[in-house]
Amino acid sequence: MTVTTAPAPWSEVTTVRRRVPAVLVAVLLLAAATVLANRVLPGWAYPLCGAVTATALILLARLSGLRLSAIGLGRRHFRRSAVVGLIGLALVLTGFGVAMAVPSLRILFQDGRVGSPGFGQLMWLALLRIPLGTVLLEEVAFRGVLPALLGAGERWRWGPVLGAAGLFGLWHLLPSLALEQNAAVHATFGGLPLAVVSLLAMLAATGAGVFLYWWRHSGRGLLAPMMVHLATNSGGLVFAWLLLAH
Repeated sequence: MTVTTAPAPWSEVTTVRRRVPAVLVAVLLLAAATVLANRVLPGWAYPLCGAVTATALILLARLSGLRLSAIGLGRRHFRRSAVVGLIGLALVLTGFGVAMAVPSLRILFQDGRVGSPGFGQLMWLALLRIPLGTVLLEEVAFRGVLPALLGAGERWRWGPVLGAAGLFGLWHLLPSLALEQNAAVHATFGGLPLAVVSLLAMLAATGAGVFLYWWRHSGRGLLAPMMVHLATNSGGLVFAWLLLAH
């Protein structure tokens, strides 16, 4: 894919500046959501918090003058987005399958955060908690609303992409504090202070944010990165459960 960069016309720069308050509101909404979801609300409310926050962000984008297509929710490119998403999903699941088949790579699935859920709990996590509480919210926020508010358009623009990706990295601050429970992370970075491990995790999340936006840009819609994200999180959980259960 060819990535092109073009300077924004002065009128577009002015429009982006007018949306600065909306960006601040979006960031505050996300900050409140992550604290509520990770520190305050009971586990059953996690997907509800994600869905409500995603809806609020979409309303904020619409009130700021953005069309649904600008945040990746238009119907025009639905088929293309679905195809690109399915390709990404297949690649991720294939990678997990290879990791399961190679004994030396199985350490990637040994994550203390998974625990030993029963089948019903697994279905709750993989089909409700992760899709609504994590995937829906993060893709709407960091690949949809925030890049659009920051000035992303049909062409690739590094400023909005990196801005949204950087915020995506910061979004992973609280989850990164439990990363050492993953066997692979502990084996690789176990000798480092937790603050350093957390910083590296947020930098990795920033890189993932750029990649997922590229996938969204390729698919012309949020469905493409949503499917990749779902395959990574829910698929990784299911593979880890299968490995631990057997």
